[in-house]
Amino acid sequence: MSDILMPKATAVWLVDNTSLSFEQIADFCGLHPLEVRGIADGDVARDIRGVDPVTGGQLAREELDKAQADPNYRLKAIVSRHAELLKSAKPAPKYTPVSRRQDRPDAIAWFVRNHPEVTDAQIAKLLGTTKSTIESVRNRTHWNTANIKPVDPVTLGLVGQLALDEIVRKAADKKAKDDAKNGGGTILPVAEEIEPEFVPEAREVRGAEPTADSVFGTKE
Repeated sequence: MSDILMPKATAVWLVDNTSLSFEQIADFCGLHPLEVRGIADGDVARDIRGVDPVTGGQLAREELDKAQADPNYRLKAIVSRHAELLKSAKPAPKYTPVSRRQDRPDAIAWFVRNHPEVTDAQIAKLLGTTKSTIESVRNRTHWNTANIKPVDPVTLGLVGQLALDEIVRKAADKKAKDDAKNGGGTILPVAEEIEPEFVPEAREVRGAEPTADSVFGTKE
Protein backbone atom coordinates (compact mmCIF):
# COMPACT_ATOMS: atom_id res chain seq x y z
CA MET A 1 0.00 0.00 0.00
CA SER A 2 1.32 3.47 -0.93
CA ASP A 3 2.35 5.90 1.82
CA ILE A 4 1.71 9.01 -0.26
CA LEU A 5 -1.01 11.46 0.68
CA MET A 6 -4.13 11.76 -1.54
CA PRO A 7 -3.20 8.90 -3.92
CA LYS A 8 -6.14 9.40 -6.30
CA ALA A 9 -5.52 13.14 -6.62
CA THR A 10 -1.85 12.38 -7.27
CA ALA A 11 -2.79 9.81 -9.89
CA VAL A 12 -5.02 12.38 -11.62
CA TRP A 13 -2.10 14.82 -11.87
CA LEU A 14 0.32 12.16 -13.14
CA VAL A 15 -2.15 11.04 -15.81
CA ASP A 16 -2.70 14.61 -17.00
CA ASN A 17 0.87 15.90 -16.78
CA THR A 18 3.27 13.01 -17.44
CA SER A 19 3.92 10.23 -19.91
CA LEU A 20 4.10 7.55 -17.21
CA SER A 21 2.41 4.23 -17.92
CA PHE A 22 -0.70 3.19 -16.06
CA GLU A 23 1.35 0.52 -14.27
CA GLN A 24 3.91 3.06 -13.07
CA ILE A 25 1.26 5.41 -11.78
CA ALA A 26 -0.68 2.57 -10.15
CA ASP A 27 2.45 1.28 -8.42
CA PHE A 28 3.37 4.72 -7.10
CA CYS A 29 -0.13 5.62 -5.93
CA GLY A 30 -1.10 2.21 -4.59
CA LEU A 31 -3.97 1.81 -7.06
CA HIS A 32 -4.96 -0.87 -9.55
CA PRO A 33 -3.87 -0.26 -13.17
CA LEU A 34 -7.49 -0.51 -14.31
CA GLU A 35 -8.41 2.20 -11.84
CA VAL A 36 -5.71 4.43 -13.32
CA ARG A 37 -7.04 3.64 -16.79
CA GLY A 38 -10.49 4.67 -15.56
CA ILE A 39 -9.02 8.00 -14.40
CA ALA A 40 -7.50 8.51 -17.84
CA ASP A 41 -10.84 7.69 -19.50
CA GLY A 42 -12.73 10.04 -17.20
CA ASP A 43 -14.76 7.29 -15.59
CA VAL A 44 -13.00 7.43 -12.18
CA ALA A 45 -12.17 10.41 -9.93
CA ARG A 46 -13.92 12.76 -12.35
CA ASP A 47 -14.45 15.45 -9.70
CA ILE A 48 -11.04 15.11 -8.04
CA ARG A 49 -8.54 17.88 -8.62
CA GLY A 50 -4.98 16.72 -9.36
CA VAL A 51 -2.20 17.23 -6.84
CA ASP A 52 1.42 17.66 -7.93
CA PRO A 53 3.57 15.19 -5.91
CA VAL A 54 6.77 17.07 -6.84
CA THR A 55 5.75 20.44 -5.39
CA GLY A 56 4.11 18.54 -2.55
CA GLY A 57 7.45 17.05 -1.55
CA GLN A 58 6.43 13.44 -2.17
CA LEU A 59 8.39 12.85 -5.38
CA ALA A 60 11.75 14.14 -6.62
CA ARG A 61 11.90 15.67 -10.09
CA GLU A 62 14.84 13.39 -10.94
CA GLU A 63 12.71 10.33 -10.09
CA LEU A 64 9.92 11.53 -12.35
CA ASP A 65 12.29 12.17 -15.26
CA LYS A 66 13.94 8.77 -14.82
CA ALA A 67 10.55 6.99 -14.79
CA GLN A 68 9.34 8.79 -17.90
CA ALA A 69 12.51 7.71 -19.73
CA ASP A 70 12.11 4.07 -18.71
CA PRO A 71 8.63 2.45 -18.69
CA ASN A 72 9.95 -0.40 -16.51
CA TYR A 73 11.24 1.92 -13.79
CA ARG A 74 9.21 2.17 -10.61
CA LEU A 75 8.98 5.51 -8.84
CA LYS A 76 10.30 5.79 -5.29
CA ALA A 77 8.40 8.20 -3.11
CA ILE A 78 10.09 10.58 -0.69
CA VAL A 79 9.27 9.44 2.83
CA SER A 80 6.81 11.96 4.20
CA ARG A 81 6.88 12.61 7.91
CA HIS A 82 3.30 13.84 7.61
CA ALA A 83 2.26 10.47 6.22
CA GLU A 84 4.01 8.80 9.14
CA LEU A 85 2.09 10.97 11.60
CA LEU A 86 -1.20 10.13 9.89
CA LYS A 87 -0.61 6.40 10.14
CA SER A 88 -2.87 4.68 12.63
CA ALA A 89 -1.12 3.61 15.79
CA LYS A 90 -3.88 1.09 16.49
CA PRO A 91 -2.36 -2.35 16.97
CA ALA A 92 -3.41 -5.20 14.74
CA PRO A 93 -6.22 -7.42 16.07
CA LYS A 94 -4.99 -10.06 18.44
CA TYR A 95 -4.56 -13.41 16.75
CA THR A 96 -5.04 -16.56 18.76
CA PRO A 97 -3.89 -19.91 17.30
CA VAL A 98 -6.68 -22.35 16.51
CA SER A 99 -5.26 -24.77 19.08
CA ARG A 100 -5.74 -22.14 21.78
CA ARG A 101 -9.19 -20.85 20.84
CA GLN A 102 -10.93 -23.63 22.73
CA ASP A 103 -9.27 -22.29 25.90
CA ARG A 104 -10.91 -18.86 25.64
CA PRO A 105 -14.11 -19.83 27.50
CA ASP A 106 -11.99 -21.08 30.42
CA ALA A 107 -10.15 -17.76 30.52
CA ILE A 108 -13.45 -15.85 30.33
CA ALA A 109 -14.81 -17.89 33.23
CA TRP A 110 -11.67 -17.01 35.21
CA PHE A 111 -12.30 -13.29 34.69
CA VAL A 112 -15.99 -13.61 35.56
CA ARG A 113 -15.18 -15.38 38.83
CA ASN A 114 -12.03 -13.55 39.94
CA HIS A 115 -12.23 -10.10 38.40
CA PRO A 116 -15.82 -9.00 37.81
CA GLU A 117 -14.61 -5.39 37.70
CA VAL A 118 -13.01 -6.06 34.28
CA THR A 119 -15.51 -5.05 31.58
CA ASP A 120 -16.62 -7.28 28.71
CA ALA A 121 -14.95 -4.89 26.25
CA GLN A 122 -11.61 -5.26 28.05
CA ILE A 123 -11.90 -9.04 28.14
CA ALA A 124 -12.86 -9.19 24.47
CA LYS A 125 -9.88 -7.04 23.47
CA LEU A 126 -7.41 -8.93 25.65
CA LEU A 127 -8.49 -12.43 24.63
CA GLY A 128 -9.53 -11.66 21.05
CA THR A 129 -13.08 -12.88 21.62
CA THR A 130 -16.59 -11.43 21.31
CA LYS A 131 -18.99 -9.93 23.83
CA SER A 132 -21.63 -12.51 22.92
CA THR A 133 -19.24 -15.33 23.84
CA ILE A 134 -18.46 -13.65 27.16
CA GLU A 135 -22.16 -13.22 27.86
CA SER A 136 -22.87 -16.88 27.08
CA VAL A 137 -20.12 -18.00 29.47
CA ARG A 138 -21.40 -15.68 32.21
CA ASN A 139 -25.02 -16.84 31.78
CA ARG A 140 -23.97 -20.47 31.37
CA THR A 141 -25.65 -20.69 27.96
CA HIS A 142 -22.43 -21.54 26.13
CA TRP A 143 -22.65 -24.75 24.08
CA ASN A 144 -19.75 -26.23 26.07
CA THR A 145 -20.76 -24.99 29.51
CA ALA A 146 -20.43 -28.43 31.10
CA ASN A 147 -16.71 -28.52 30.31
CA ILE A 148 -15.80 -24.90 31.04
CA LYS A 149 -13.66 -24.34 34.13
CA PRO A 150 -11.97 -21.09 35.25
CA VAL A 151 -8.30 -21.09 34.30
CA ASP A 152 -5.80 -18.20 34.47
CA PRO A 153 -5.31 -16.90 30.88
CA VAL A 154 -1.56 -16.61 31.54
CA THR A 155 -1.42 -20.31 32.34
CA LEU A 156 -3.33 -21.01 29.13
CA GLY A 157 -0.80 -18.98 27.17
CA LEU A 158 -3.41 -16.56 25.84
CA VAL A 159 -1.86 -13.41 27.36
CA GLY A 160 1.29 -12.33 29.14
CA GLN A 161 1.44 -11.63 32.86
CA LEU A 162 2.25 -7.94 32.36
CA ALA A 163 -0.75 -7.43 30.06
CA LEU A 164 -3.03 -9.19 32.54
CA ASP A 165 -1.76 -7.16 35.48
CA GLU A 166 -2.21 -3.94 33.54
CA ILE A 167 -5.82 -4.59 32.57
CA VAL A 168 -6.75 -5.69 36.09
CA ARG A 169 -5.11 -2.56 37.53
CA LYS A 170 -6.97 -0.28 35.12
CA ALA A 171 -10.29 -1.96 35.91
CA ALA A 172 -9.67 -1.67 39.66
CA ASP A 173 -8.76 2.02 39.37
CA LYS A 174 -11.89 2.75 37.35
CA LYS A 175 -14.08 0.92 39.84
CA ALA A 176 -12.55 2.86 42.73
CA LYS A 177 -13.21 6.16 40.95
CA ASP A 178 -16.80 5.17 40.15
CA ASP A 179 -17.41 4.13 43.76
CA ALA A 180 -16.03 7.41 45.04
CA LYS A 181 -18.14 9.36 42.52
CA ASN A 182 -21.32 7.51 43.52
CA GLY A 183 -20.63 7.93 47.22
CA GLY A 184 -20.17 4.24 47.87
CA GLY A 185 -17.26 2.06 48.79
CA THR A 186 -15.65 4.72 50.94
CA ILE A 187 -14.90 4.54 54.63
CA LEU A 188 -16.27 7.43 56.59
CA PRO A 189 -14.04 8.83 59.37
CA VAL A 190 -14.98 7.71 62.85
CA ALA A 191 -16.26 10.59 64.94
CA GLU A 192 -13.84 11.47 67.72
CA GLU A 193 -15.25 10.59 71.11
CA ILE A 194 -15.26 13.48 73.54
CA GLU A 195 -15.24 12.63 77.20
CA PRO A 196 -18.02 14.40 79.08
CA GLU A 197 -16.87 17.20 81.36
CA PHE A 198 -16.64 16.06 84.99
CA VAL A 199 -19.14 17.83 87.18
CA PRO A 200 -18.77 17.14 90.92
CA GLU A 201 -21.89 15.74 92.43
CA ALA A 202 -23.69 18.23 94.60
CA ARG A 203 -23.90 17.21 98.24
CA GLU A 204 -27.39 16.96 99.51
CA VAL A 205 -28.06 19.25 102.48
CA ARG A 206 -30.42 17.62 104.94
CA GLY A 207 -30.20 20.12 107.77
CA ALA A 208 -27.89 22.41 109.70
CA GLU A 209 -24.16 21.77 109.71
CA PRO A 210 -23.32 19.52 112.76
CA THR A 211 -21.29 21.06 115.60
CA ALA A 212 -18.83 19.56 118.11
CA ASP A 213 -21.38 19.89 120.89
CA SER A 214 -24.00 18.05 118.92
CA VAL A 215 -21.60 15.23 118.17
CA PHE A 216 -19.70 14.81 121.46
CA GLY A 217 -22.19 16.43 123.82
CA THR A 218 -21.59 19.31 126.23
CA LYS A 219 -19.17 18.99 129.09
CA GLU A 220 -20.80 19.55 132.48
